[in-house]
Amino acid sequence: MKEGILLCGHGSRRPAAVASFKRLVTILKERYEKDYEVDYGFLEFNHPTYEAAVERMYLNGIRKIYALPVILFAGSHAKNDIPFELNTLQTYHNDLTISMAKHIGVSSFLLDLAVKRIEETEAKLPSIDRKETCLVVVGRGTTDPDANSDVAKLTNMLWEGLGFGFATVGYSGTAYPSIKESLAMVDKLGFKRTIVIPFFFFTGVLLERIYDAVKIMDESSINNYVFTDPFGTDELILKAFDERLEEAKNGIANMNCQMCKYRKQVVGFEEYLGQEQIGHHLNVKGILFEEDEKPGEQKSGIGNTIKKILGI
Repeated sequence: MKEGILLCGHGSRRPAAVASFKRLVTILKERYEKDYEVDYGFLEFNHPTYEAAVERMYLNGIRKIYALPVILFAGSHAKNDIPFELNTLQTYHNDLTISMAKHIGVSSFLLDLAVKRIEETEAKLPSIDRKETCLVVVGRGTTDPDANSDVAKLTNMLWEGLGFGFATVGYSGTAYPSIKESLAMVDKLGFKRTIVIPFFFFTGVLLERIYDAVKIMDESSINNYVFTDPFGTDELILKAFDERLEEAKNGIANMNCQMCKYRKQVVGFEEYLGQEQIGHHLNVKGILFEEDEKPGEQKSGIGNTIKKILGI
């Protein structure tokens, strides 16, 4: 019996970000269609939701689904929201099994792709010694120190591997320092050039925020500030998904539970230990931002969602 792959997207208010995600879906469908039925869903803001995609695969005879999170780092989305959704969906059908793959995280493919984006950016600029260049790696930023530490680890590997004069992190979300705070600190160090690399798949609200901050700093400083392109649908990202899929199939798709604030008592986050797993995107799940719908319109219930995706 043919198995399925569910590509788990986050969702965005920006049509360009949704379009970029759907391009990745198309590429991965072509990559896996020989052996799998591939579908996709969004955690919030957009259609189809996860339950609609799963129901469509179920109606097509799929009884085993591998869920691949299109997420770089394991914050609350990968540890709480997506597992909560998938565990709930498994209860709808007694003969359905959904196995969740690990997020991309610290991956050799992601590291190689970061090097590629940095070198692409340097190739467009006048040549200077990397010792006179600072690197700023920007992650999404979460309230989970374990996820943020993965960004810091990759930053250190790029710093040492490429020989920059200095490297540090910034975040576009809830973690410290923000991209603006990080750039303000870096500017005091006086490096001739600072390269900012956003660890993001696609464009969106947060990526636009990063680029705006870099442009403002470049205009106001005597030093040069530039940014790289996001990761997009590069072959190296596709290989990372191949790796995560194989792990899920072989039952070795493990989270880093050793330092997870929900499983271990982590300094400063003691109140999260043993917290119940529950999604926090339920109020914005399936909200539409498409041109043929009114902004903010909510489609209620799985029935309406399934009818929309199936064209009923």
